[in-house]
Formats: sequence, structure tokens, C-alpha cells
Amino acid sequence: MKSFRLKFNSYQKSIELRLKQLQTNRSPRSMHEPINYILSGGGKRIRPVLTLLAAEAVGGNFKSTIYAAVAIEILHNFTLVHDDIMDNATSRRGRKTIHTKWDSNVAILSGDAMIAFAYNELLKTKSKNISEAISILTNGLFEVCEGQAYDKEFETQKNVSIKEYLKMIDKKTAKMFSVAMEIGAVVGGGTQKEISALKSFGMLLGRAFQIQDDLLDVIADEKEFGKKIGGDIKEGKRTFLFLHALAKSNPNQKLLLQKVMLKKCKSTKEVENICKLYKTLGVIEIAKEAIKSNIFEAQKKLESLKNNESKKMFFWFANKIGERNN
Repeated sequence: MKSFRLKFNSYQKSIELRLKQLQTNRSPRSMHEPINYILSGGGKRIRPVLTLLAAEAVGGNFKSTIYAAVAIEILHNFTLVHDDIMDNATSRRGRKTIHTKWDSNVAILSGDAMIAFAYNELLKTKSKNISEAISILTNGLFEVCEGQAYDKEFETQKNVSIKEYLKMIDKKTAKMFSVAMEIGAVVGGGTQKEISALKSFGMLLGRAFQIQDDLLDVIADEKEFGKKIGGDIKEGKRTFLFLHALAKSNPNQKLLLQKVMLKKCKSTKEVENICKLYKTLGVIEIAKEAIKSNIFEAQKKLESLKNNESKKMFFWFANKIGERNN
């Protein structure tokens, strides 16, 4: 397990180094400073590491994949910049969000520029399959935007089913995990069977990641989490926990949950009451079980993978996702 941790850390550092190399003093500063700011903001760099690992799993090499991996990370950070604006988020990874530190116009423009930035990195990838990789990234970006649109629609939609919620997170969050894995496997020269297995693994892992994120919004330590606890509650988000709570609640409890739907739970006390209700209704445990189930299903997708060392690495990685607390 120590070797897996060392490999993860090594790939993480390589991503950080490349991101640092991309930070410039170019003009106009009003656009480039925020980009430098978001790319230097840390994070676990999970998606680009998955890209590198997927390429390795099918016999690809690090040098031919690093640019594609960094492209994934830049595109992911673009989504965060725009999501933060739409969600009225004031902090990200323990720092001010771009629209808070500067303003919304700066954040929108910088985010837009990051899309071009991501494609520019991907195009540096030396692979005979670069055209396919570009197509995967483009389709992935489109679906992520669809997922965000669903997420915003749900805030005013009276009835949202668990099925609809899962469709939304598969697009908004899980798709980028899937894209990261698929591009790594494609650039690495994998077979269709290997690409399909890794793509499916990424999708299920991403779904588990988002349910975990919903859970952490309620139970995480705020300093470790890097953003305010209860943000989803204040913004009226139809999360995994909220929808299960709504389905299990009695009439009086539903009245309390309706305040979330109307975005009327703003105070610390009101948020705490909703968190207590989630515990009372058992939805914390339901979420934990769903995370375990999706990780188990993700690991099953790797049965056809021939590279046993990579398979073990992915098993370890998936379990770490399930254990994360920030």
C-alpha cells in the first residue's frame, strides 16, 4: 500500500509542477492572475492522476500522457470557477473563490479562457489517437454543462427523483472521472475492452465521489473540507441526502425540509437542524452504503484488466475515495 501512496504522490507532484510551469506574467493581468490563482490553489489532483494511471494500465507511458492529464485538471478547475459563481460559494479549498476575490465578470472570463488553455495542453499530447481524445474531452465538457444545468433546474423543481439526481451527478461529476480514465486509456493505446472497463470504473467512482461530497457537506470538519458546511442546504440543493430525507420524512419533517427547497435555511442554527434531521432519518448511513456500493461496482469493472499491478492500484485508489474526509 505504501508503494501505491508513493506513486500517487509522485504523479500528483508531476501535475503540480506542470501547472506551475503554465503560470505566467502575461497580460492582461485581470485575466491571467485569476487563472494562476485557481491553478495554484492545491487540491488532490485526482482526475489527472487517474488519467496517468489509466494510460499506464494499458501500457502507455508518462511522457505521452502528462499533457492530457493536465488538460483534464485545467478543465475541471474551469467548472469549479463557474460553479462557484452559480452557487454563490465564497470559499474553495480554504481560499476565496475567484468571483469573491475579484468579481463575477473576471471569474467568467478567466473560466472561459481556461477552456482554451485545456485544449492547448491536450494538443501537445503525442498520440495517434489525439483526435479521439479531443472528441472525448469535448463531449465530456458538454455533458458536464448539462449536469450543471440540471443541478440548477432542480433548485426550483418541486419534485426531483433519486433517478433524476443520479442522472445529474453522472453528468456533472462522474463524467469528468470517466473522461479522465477514458482519455488516459485512449492516449495509452488501450484496447476497446480496456478502454470500456476503465471508462466504466471512472463513472462509478465519480458517482461515489459526488455522494461522498454531498455527505461531507453535512458531516465534514469545515477547516479540512475547505468550504462552509451546509452550503448545499443554504442553496436549496437537491442532494442525495436531501432527497432520501424527503422520501422518509413525516408531514412535520417535510415542512422543515420545504424550507430548504425555498432557500430559507440560512442561519447556522437552521442548517444544524437539517443536519440533525438527516441523522434522525438515517440518511447519513444510506449515503455511506451507497458510496460503498458504487465503489464495489467500480472495482468489479476492472476484472477484465490484465495488468494486475494497475488493478491493485485502482482498488486502493477507490477505497481511498470512500474514506476521504475532505
